[in-house]
Amino acid sequence: MRGLDAVSLRRIRAWDWPVITLILSVKALLFIFAVQAVTTLSRESFPGWMEIWNRWDAVHYLALAEHGYVATGEGRVSLVFYPLYPGLVHLAAFLTQNYLAAAFVVSGIASVGAGLLLKRLARLDSGEEVAQNAVWFLFIFPTSYFLHIGYTESLFLALTLACFLAARSGRWAIAGVIGMFACLTRVNGLILMPALALEAFSQYRTARRINWRWLWIGIMPVGFIAYLLINYHVTGDFFAFSKIMEEHWFKKLKPPWIGIRDVWLRIPDDVTEGLHEFFYIVLVFVCTIWCWWRSRPSYAIWMTCNWLLINSTSFVLSVPRYALTLFPIFILFAQASTGRRFWYLTLSVGSLLYLGHYAGRFVQGLWAF
Repeated sequence: MRGLDAVSLRRIRAWDWPVITLILSVKALLFIFAVQAVTTLSRESFPGWMEIWNRWDAVHYLALAEHGYVATGEGRVSLVFYPLYPGLVHLAAFLTQNYLAAAFVVSGIASVGAGLLLKRLARLDSGEEVAQNAVWFLFIFPTSYFLHIGYTESLFLALTLACFLAARSGRWAIAGVIGMFACLTRVNGLILMPALALEAFSQYRTARRINWRWLWIGIMPVGFIAYLLINYHVTGDFFAFSKIMEEHWFKKLKPPWIGIRDVWLRIPDDVTEGLHEFFYIVLVFVCTIWCWWRSRPSYAIWMTCNWLLINSTSFVLSVPRYALTLFPIFILFAQASTGRRFWYLTLSVGSLLYLGHYAGRFVQGLWAF
């Protein structure tokens, strides 16, 4: 028993504690700031430090975790949300005896995992300092509060990073299974297929040898198919989610210039849904071009396809939040600013200021992506 305890202790000491400490510190400071923002600026009674984060999509995920999918009533709109995250919250609720607390536990674990995985992935192409800075820029990104609360961002990002890391390490079976779970979390999981296919091609160009384990990429859509089966089981329609998306969120597939033009026209009337959305559309576009120039082709495909998916809709919304899962952005920021004090401080201060601004709006019930 003593030997086992010693082995366990050594493993715990081997964890990347600088990254874990950074993530937990930012998380704690963010939660403290949010409480101060609500108690100082809001006229409503303070409901509790977790409850102030239970806004917008988080309400739907908690409802799914507690009640599951339904075909009628107000809960019908929750069919557009994928099942893995609320399923994990449901399991965690057996321990916490509280669904909101369970959501914080799932997102908290996933956020730490995402930070550790991002550092490992960035370290494959860059030095230790760049990898550490990539984690820093992720967790101070203006919408990074979504990594800590009842949203899918942390889980999906962790799965995405694990999928890329497994593929780059030659563990294609693991990459395929993780990609399948990503497709059970967000529709963007399907983009992992072309991204990893290009990663496989890059490995082929290096080794000049076919690796039949690349075929594991083919199991990724099973997660999306499972989601379609849920739609059929609940409503009798495999694509019921698309009708709800159009009816409730005014979203249907359109060329990207249609949605982007709509955002541009919103600028005079709504700074948040207009100017800020447009800024992040441009930011992600610039980073996508930058990624083709400076990063791996598989990363560039991930950026390109996500940008097209986000903007190829009649009503573009939440681009600043969706940008969180585009991990090459944070690696690029780290590569550009490491060793350049001015740019490092500029990016850091700007990100922190807008993180406070957006988080303060969100916890007061104002729209903040």
